[in-house]
Amino acid sequence: MDLTETTIQKELKELTRKFATEKLQPLIADDERDERFRPEIIKKLGALGLTGITVPEAYGGAGLGYKDYIIVIEELAAVAASYAISVAVSGLPQLILNIFGSEAQKTKYIPPLAKGEAVGAFSLSEAFSGSDAASLRATAKRDGDHYTLNGTKLWTTQGDFANTIILMARTGGPGPKGISAFIVEKGTPGLNYGKREKKMGCHASHTMELVLNDLKIPVGNLLGKEGAGFQIAMTALDSGRITIGATAIGIARSALDIAVSHATQREQFRKPIIQFQGVSFMLADMAVAIDAARLLTQRAAWMRDNDEDFSVQAAMAKLFASDAAMKVTTDAVQILGGAGYTQDFPLERYMREAKVLQIVEGTNQIQRVVISRELEINMKGK
Repeated sequence: MDLTETTIQKELKELTRKFATEKLQPLIADDERDERFRPEIIKKLGALGLTGITVPEAYGGAGLGYKDYIIVIEELAAVAASYAISVAVSGLPQLILNIFGSEAQKTKYIPPLAKGEAVGAFSLSEAFSGSDAASLRATAKRDGDHYTLNGTKLWTTQGDFANTIILMARTGGPGPKGISAFIVEKGTPGLNYGKREKKMGCHASHTMELVLNDLKIPVGNLLGKEGAGFQIAMTALDSGRITIGATAIGIARSALDIAVSHATQREQFRKPIIQFQGVSFMLADMAVAIDAARLLTQRAAWMRDNDEDFSVQAAMAKLFASDAAMKVTTDAVQILGGAGYTQDFPLERYMREAKVLQIVEGTNQIQRVVISRELEINMKGK
């Protein structure tokens, strides 16, 4: 794996960092406080070519790889995790459509998403179906030239703003083979919005309950074949875990920057507190954790770009990076002491944002299951 930053990657980093600093930094504190999502931000990012990084140029994207994509996500997350998550989540329908969609579906739905003209969402979880995704209960019954969907979906990021939702529902018997994937458009009769979750963090990123009440969609909005929905969802989650890793790195990086700045300026007992080993060693451990998380995430992205099986590596990246972000933000608050516990600094926000990354795209306990199963398989093969 070549770690040398390419010219394109340097340009992406500079472009995204400039946008995040100039456009997001002045807004994000207020947007988090007011729980305000701005779809115009996605349009502006799209105009810069930052919302369809991995989509082929034929469908309005940049035709680049995941190693390029995670640079954009990290830079956005370093300023505004909610918008990094928004771009990443909107990228999931693009990924799914590009892999599993028909040519007609790709042509219709991918370009607006890739250009930031539309917002995408991914809807899998339900009240009785979280880590056990194969137990979902929402139903889709075929009736001639359409399917009728009924049920309730939970934890749909930006579901209220999404123009295109990839939604999983049951078309067959119990278990993963009975699940199918559908394209649901905003404004379709029968698609209703339930409660918006009141969350600990990432307030500008809305998390919605979707209520399906005799929602009718054309047969042409089935993705792939009936029964392929679970495979489609798992494929998306594998890739999504890479972007969660990048989001965690961005948050942790900013927390470390604040902690180092404070430690070099804050004096106690007539010297900067960074000269006390108890503080300096904490900062050193934080820096190592961030670098290790970045390397794991880059490896998973590289493997994906090179068509290698990256599922376990994505799980490792997501697990390590999100745990690191939680530890780094907690330690950064500790280094600032009482000031870190106030809203005068964004550290308390970073700490709240980091927590959700240990939960979404499969809890970190599930990541450990994925990794340990691979160890078991490898041992049996010896």
